[in-house]
Amino acid sequence: MNALHFDQQLRFDSHYPEPELAEGEVLIQVKLAGICATDLEIVQGYMGFAGVLGHEFVGTVVRGGRRWRGKRVVAEINCVCERCDMCQSGLANHCRRRSVIGIDRRSGAFADLVAVPERNLHEIPDAVRDEQAVFVEPLAAAYQVIKQCPIEKRMRVAVVGSGRLGLLVAQVLQATGCHLEVVGRNELTLNFCEKKGIQATPVGELNARPDRDVVVDCSGSPEGFGVAVALVRPRGTLILKSTHAGASPLNLAPIVVNEITLLGSRCGPFSEAINALARRQIDVESMISRQLPLSKGIEAFEMAADPRYIKILLKVAT
Repeated sequence: MNALHFDQQLRFDSHYPEPELAEGEVLIQVKLAGICATDLEIVQGYMGFAGVLGHEFVGTVVRGGRRWRGKRVVAEINCVCERCDMCQSGLANHCRRRSVIGIDRRSGAFADLVAVPERNLHEIPDAVRDEQAVFVEPLAAAYQVIKQCPIEKRMRVAVVGSGRLGLLVAQVLQATGCHLEVVGRNELTLNFCEKKGIQATPVGELNARPDRDVVVDCSGSPEGFGVAVALVRPRGTLILKSTHAGASPLNLAPIVVNEITLLGSRCGPFSEAINALARRQIDVESMISRQLPLSKGIEAFEMAADPRYIKILLKVAT
């Protein structure tokens, strides 16, 4: 099969071995897959991953559980044991033995076919197009923010980082009616926010007053973390929403001095993301800059790292 895989170097291979199904798994023919910041970080060494990349995707089940065959689906990325203490206590996303699609010890979706546990599947309704469904995984991660930290209308909230995830988080937060501001570097994505009626501020023009109740760091950089810390009021909440490769010095003293609540935030509720897309509550299609065939995956990665583009999709099957 065709696959875009990484092992010290990113390569496209037209004769990559097809996945073998384990018990309880289905085989999905991938239609569309999205390149995200985590994928870009993996090719820089994050997680020490080797194999087929990709965890944002939509496709059709072609083999496995009969009730799923022929259905258009997306899949949660954490593949869990269902037996450890985390799984048994309802925290399966933190399974002690989990593998993660396209990130940690499990082949991903930048390929014709991907094997996924049946329990991870979510069917996509007809009201949601493929170009929307491919955003379910990152949009679910955006909804996790308001699950972990309920936002009220009176709150002053900032999102630091106007990249792909930042734009999704901003749209989710906007629906709460809070006093929202997005801080970023990229004129293209800041303009996207303004078109959605979201206040957008270039970081160079920011008046960094520590008066925000909640700040969500989607910057993926130590510099962005510093900006986020500078915006949180004493006893406010800072939500970390992105990872970045490599060790970086961080000044954590203000977290202690100002008694800031620090929350890590990762995967979120797929059902809420799917419902929001079906109701047209979140605009994801305007974020799509280009769709390239899988065979041009290396070029697609270069574009995904280019600030002149927002979201790059890989078109795997028609």
